[in-house]
Parts: sequence; C-alpha cells; structure tokens
Amino acid sequence: MPIYAFLQVTIILVILYNLNLSVVIDNDSFNQTSYFSTITPMSTANQSEMNSRQYSNAWSDYELLDAGDGKKLERWGKVITIRPEIQAHFKPEWSFAEWQDLAHWQFEEISSTQGEWKKLKPQAPEQWGISYESLNFGLKLTKFKHVGLFPEQQANWCFIKEHVSAGQKVINLFAYTGAASLIARANGADVVHVDSVKQMLTWANENMERSQLTDIKWVLEDALKFARRELKRGNRYDGIIMDPPAWGLGAKGERWKLENQLPDLLEAAYGLMNPGGFLILNTYSPKVELADLALCAKQYFSANQVQIKELWMMSKTGKALFYGNILRAIK
Repeated sequence: MPIYAFLQVTIILVILYNLNLSVVIDNDSFNQTSYFSTITPMSTANQSEMNSRQYSNAWSDYELLDAGDGKKLERWGKVITIRPEIQAHFKPEWSFAEWQDLAHWQFEEISSTQGEWKKLKPQAPEQWGISYESLNFGLKLTKFKHVGLFPEQQANWCFIKEHVSAGQKVINLFAYTGAASLIARANGADVVHVDSVKQMLTWANENMERSQLTDIKWVLEDALKFARRELKRGNRYDGIIMDPPAWGLGAKGERWKLENQLPDLLEAAYGLMNPGGFLILNTYSPKVELADLALCAKQYFSANQVQIKELWMMSKTGKALFYGNILRAIK
C-alpha cells in the first residue's frame, strides 16, 4: 500500500475511534434527543463504546497526585494522604520515600475492611475541611480508610449541576456524606437523602450547614426498601442518584452484594423516574462489568436512552486510575 494511502486510512480510523468515544452534552436541555443523539447505540458487542472512559477532574482543593503499587497519594486541601487502592496495579511515578515525605497520614490495613492511620507529620490534623465550588465539606479520618468524600464522583457532580433545576425532585440513595445531595440542592432541587447509617446522615447534615444550604430531607433507611415504599406511595422523581457499596451487611446481618441486587435496584429506579428524568448509577465492584450493566439496562431503556462508561481519574504524574463503572439513563 502506498504510504499516503496508509496515512489516509489511519486518519479515518482515528476519527471513527474518537467519534465512538465522544459524547456531546447539551447543557441547555436534558432529553433523549439532545443528550444521547451523539452516542452510538450501545450493545454488548460494541466494544469501542463499552470501553469508553469518563474522566473526573481535579480541582483547587483536591488532586490525585500519584498512584501505584496498590496505593494512591492524594491532596485534600493542605492535607496529603496515602491510602490503599486495589486498582493501582502499576508502578508509581514517584518513589514511596517521596510519598512519605509529602504525606501527613498513611492508612495501614489490618484486615480487608479495617485499618489504622499512621501520622507522618507531627501537626497533621485529624479533621479538616475542603471546598468544591460553593460547597464546603468536613473531612476526618475513619477506620475504613475513607475521609468523607469520593472525589472521583466529580464527573457526576458536573452532570447533576448541568441537568438539575429549581423545583425538580431528586432522590439520592446510598447517599453517604451528601456531596451529590448538596450539588442538587444548590441548584434548587427538592432533595431526599437516604442512607442506612445514622453517622452518615449527621455528617451530611453538617456539610449542608457548612455550605449554607437548608431543607434537605434526611431518611435513615435501607435505600432499596425506601425506594420500593416510595413506589407504592406513588412518589416520582426527576433525578435518581445511586452509589451502592460493592458489598455489605444489612440491618439484620444479611449479606448484601451489588451483583445480586443490581436488577432490583434498576427496577426500582426506573419505576421512580418521571418521564424525562435521569438516573445515575455508580458501581465499584469487580463483579459488575460493563456488559452486566448493559444487560440489566436494556430491560428498561432503549439503546439511545442509556450511556455506560468506565470512570477514571488521571493523577498529577500521568497515571490513569480506574474507579468502577457508571450508568446514566433517561426515561
């Protein structure tokens, strides 16, 4: 093949590849035609779409600095932490000695579910605060390695901000410390925040007050059970946000695994959605793959109503870190 013909074919393939991975979001409206019109209809066989990535971005108060060797180095305001990260199965850019020289705290695992924090700087605070746009969040060390915020959700926060308006109804299930709830409330939505852990509701309420917001409805309840009761009551929502854990224990000690609950979660979410309403479903489970999400989603949504992507974040040092899969759909 002549070299110019080879280059022409290569350029065409690159353009087609990029078009297949690109999504253009219409910021003025959120409807089936405008939002998903640029997405190639998705099927389990369409690997280019299935392998597409959604990247969350750093902001002034948060950076993923580096990652590798099963850990990640993060900056939260002026506090830097080292935490375990199972997806960091590559070599970091900086040496671990450099990490420890920078960090204030390092989380050391005792078991697969718990651990303890090792102080690396004498004046390292155990509680502090950071901001995201107009919102303020209180952070603190927990025995589960978390500090009170999932910054990889920044891409979904942008989505919520762009597509939620005053007077709409939004329900946040498995809502944790409330970042998504606060984003929706700051845009004027009526927000119901549901979590089964009382301490998380208290933490989320404190974040609401820090952000000078009011009137979020707090619900201490199992998310799926509450969603089903809302269905029976005839309540419907313009936005459904779900960030379920990969696994856990119920109030009575029953085992909860996302891969087993996924069909029920999607069924409840679809029933709660108003026409034109949106769903965001995050998964961070190695047993829930893009194909699993696609298979469940097609029972309720047509191909041009749903978008399924991998969620990633890039470190300051150029390392790409995987944070699970996300499903977004409209009704």
